[in-house]
Amino acid sequence: MKIILQENIEKLGTRGQIVDVAEGYARNYLLPRKLALQATVGNLKQLERIRTRLAKIEVQEHSAAEQTAGLLAAASVTLQRKAGQNDQLFGSVTSADIAEALEAQGIQVDKRKVALEQPIKLTGEYNVAIKLHHNVSATIKVVVAREGEPPAAAAPAQPEPAPEPAPAE
Repeated sequence: MKIILQENIEKLGTRGQIVDVAEGYARNYLLPRKLALQATVGNLKQLERIRTRLAKIEVQEHSAAEQTAGLLAAASVTLQRKAGQNDQLFGSVTSADIAEALEAQGIQVDKRKVALEQPIKLTGEYNVAIKLHHNVSATIKVVVAREGEPPAAAAPAQPEPAPEPAPAE
């Protein structure tokens, strides 16, 4: 079934593109969620108007993503979690936790945009990428600290060299 995409869909295509998909995928997923239009003769005639409308939306979303990236450049997130003796967390820090902490700072980010390959399971500092738009991303610093400790103590400390004894005279 041929459809016209209304939204960017990963591994399928971009807005305004005509793609061929399985009928069930289109009928049960894409069309009810208004992610696509059926490529009928009437819709194909309106395709140019649809593309200009989608291009305007794309520009608005891109500028909003640029603004959010500017806010995220200065942001850092500190999360306090219970941890064992080896800085191993009881549980983990997920993309939802990071998105929630950013929202508490007044920055709206969807948890699906936080590019965390695996949940964080150790205390310390991490750089986490946030993919805001298909060509706009930002990196934030996430500090995971032990509950009850100040955030500076959460970073794994480098062992200080032992002071050398003063030479005996």
